[in-house]
Amino acid sequence: MAAQRDRREAYLDKARSELGDLAAAGVVSSGNAFSSVLLVKAEWPFEADGSSRPPLAGEDGVALRAALGALGYAPEDWMAISTIGAEGLHLAPELIRRAILALDPGTIVVCDGLAAAELGQAFAPELSRDAGPDDADPLPPGELVHLLGMRVLNLDGFAEALADPREKQRRWHWLKQVRVLGEPF
Repeated sequence: MAAQRDRREAYLDKARSELGDLAAAGVVSSGNAFSSVLLVKAEWPFEADGSSRPPLAGEDGVALRAALGALGYAPEDWMAISTIGAEGLHLAPELIRRAILALDPGTIVVCDGLAAAELGQAFAPELSRDAGPDDADPLPPGELVHLLGMRVLNLDGFAEALADPREKQRRWHWLKQVRVLGEPF
């Protein structure tokens, strides 16, 4: 029992250290770092008054969390990161990669085209290996891509799609591809 508790504490210490390092490097995040779903968006991390805000704190975040709930995820089973850092600059591809690998989600939902392009740069070797010679877009909108054991779905302009019922329905159809994985995984 003590060995199991020590192992659990070691995992927590490792996670705290990695998350602290990511935050110190400028990664802006919110949610549960131990969740199976990572939401990625190229989102400006500041309000008009200069105060900071967490990624996906707006209407699109509310809609995505509701959709995840409808797909069987627990309300707390999500984490969000912005590809724009705490200083207001785009994160380096190596830092995006490091953040995603540290969080180790089972599913990544990319919310916009810019974040998809940045994630594509961060994982270019793996994505180019899986793409055919005619594939210009390694993360095509609406298509489920498998990347290092993670499912990746590009929602391409999710926030804008909320204003158009047809586009909103289309994104919902895409999201159905990332229902909760049953056990065994």
